[in-house]
Amino acid sequence: MSRALTSFALVAVLSALLMALSLAVARHGYPFGAVGVKRLDGIADAGTFIPLAAIYFFSAMLMMVLPIRAASIVLTNAADALFWTVIVLFASIIGCLVARWVFGQPEALRALLNWRFLFAVAIVGCHIVMNDLRRNVLLRSLFFVIFAAATLACLFWSFMLR
Repeated sequence: MSRALTSFALVAVLSALLMALSLAVARHGYPFGAVGVKRLDGIADAGTFIPLAAIYFFSAMLMMVLPIRAASIVLTNAADALFWTVIVLFASIIGCLVARWVFGQPEALRALLNWRFLFAVAIVGCHIVMNDLRRNVLLRSLFFVIFAAATLACLFWSFMLR
């Protein structure tokens, strides 16, 4: 967990510094600054976490039913990679929004109120408790069904609020 927090903080600081540099260059009238801002804004938005959650929950579902060796392959090669991807994407979003806030755009922080960021929180939360879920047969069976439902919801439900 400490490694995840350190990575999150470092990526957030680096992306904030790059966004601040791009905003400063754009403020001085150079077109390169706008290009940098656009590229950093295009890295990810909250909607990116929905398909990542579908893939993560599918791999978690497999880890609930596979034998320990096969489950460890799925954990190492899929779930861990997705977990770190979510950490990096969320940290880059936070860093860019904080840099915008520092440069006088207070409405930028309102983007954090997007409910789709809950998918990132769900992935991180599941990854933290995955070992405890694997140890208990009842929890494994229950979370197999929960992960299957979450996978299907992330794939096929539109999640559009009306």
